Amino acid sequence: MQNLNTYFFTLFKWIVLLLLTGIAAGTLSALFLESLNWVTDYREAHKWLIYLLPLGGLIIGLAYHYKGVSVVRGNNLVFDTVHNPKDVIPFRMVPLVLAGTLVTHLFGGSAGREGTALQMSAAAADQLHKPFKLTSEERTILLKAGLSAGFASVFGTPLAGAIFGIEVLLINKFPYKAVVPAVIAAYLAAYVTGLWGVGHTHYHIDVVPKVSFMGLGSSTLAGVLFGIAAILFVRTTEQVSGLAKKIKYPPLRPVVGGILILVLVLLLDTHKYIGLGIPVILDAFTVPAAPQDFMIKILLTAITLGMGFKGGEVTPLFFIGAVLGSALAAVLPLPVGLLAGMGFVAVFAGAAKTPLACMVMGAELFGISGCLYITVACIVAYFISGKHSIYNAPENKAPGHFLFNFKLNK
Repeated sequence: MQNLNTYFFTLFKWIVLLLLTGIAAGTLSALFLESLNWVTDYREAHKWLIYLLPLGGLIIGLAYHYKGVSVVRGNNLVFDTVHNPKDVIPFRMVPLVLAGTLVTHLFGGSAGREGTALQMSAAAADQLHKPFKLTSEERTILLKAGLSAGFASVFGTPLAGAIFGIEVLLINKFPYKAVVPAVIAAYLAAYVTGLWGVGHTHYHIDVVPKVSFMGLGSSTLAGVLFGIAAILFVRTTEQVSGLAKKIKYPPLRPVVGGILILVLVLLLDTHKYIGLGIPVILDAFTVPAAPQDFMIKILLTAITLGMGFKGGEVTPLFFIGAVLGSALAAVLPLPVGLLAGMGFVAVFAGAAKTPLACMVMGAELFGISGCLYITVACIVAYFISGKHSIYNAPENKAPGHFLFNFKLNK
């Protein structure tokens, strides 16, 4: 009888934990996405705001230097906490990364949104650690559920989000105990975001040819190039970050970054590479992109994030992959939309070391008709990119992957 009571108490506790986590993640993502849409629209209507990007960088730099030193490591702080739970992730991470990302986008930085959603969701979930007296194992499971909820709610891909929250922290072992909580939190968070009336961008691949040796060979070659693009993104961002550290006073780093981005935007005489770049991504599915587009986006995003602005890497990786794939339509015998979709997820797979989540994301976003082509591209890009990862915690640089090494972590 005592064991039965313990079981029902534990079940009730986890129902409450996952409800709170899913509702918090979905609500925070809804607030973030609506705010992000507003600042993006305002920036597009007032192009002169790009001239204030260095000032925006100073605001972010000062805020993190004086109020956010404990959370400045962002995603890697969250990942380290999952692997080695110690202090509770400070809740100040939520308002700091939210405000920092909005300022970055308002003034024209090139950044994404997933990093913000992951940090907000994980920080909110970790506040439940002490009130519910969670063990280290339970806390780790809840943090993974929080990551899944954040990813799912910000992109509208609940199954990919559930897998991402587990896969991004794994290499060789699969923690089966985290699967159900991650799935529940991801679907609940995505549902809550929808309840707030917040939608997501819809992408469409018009034509998917029948599977052939020529098509799969082209997918393999494209996957190699997507993996190289992932390496270029990671290495360029690391190099910029290393140079930024030579500036001894941290608040000045994003100021210098803002000046560099401003100069590049003026030289390029276009705003298409700043912000999220969603219109450019959508165009890439119908019209072949220029060959240089992906390199310019890599450079601007590396400067933005490497110099200390806030935001995520994933949407820029979507941009980089989509335009690179779109440009490859000029030389590979596959439709432009399919190549753009393949690049969209495959560059992310290589840079984040999450091939399974990216395969599933491709199915959720584009349908199942192109899954085989997308799977080939994601796996090839993952292997080609090697140990290079946008998430530079040591655990994410180890060789191997649970997808290819079937071990259970009991």
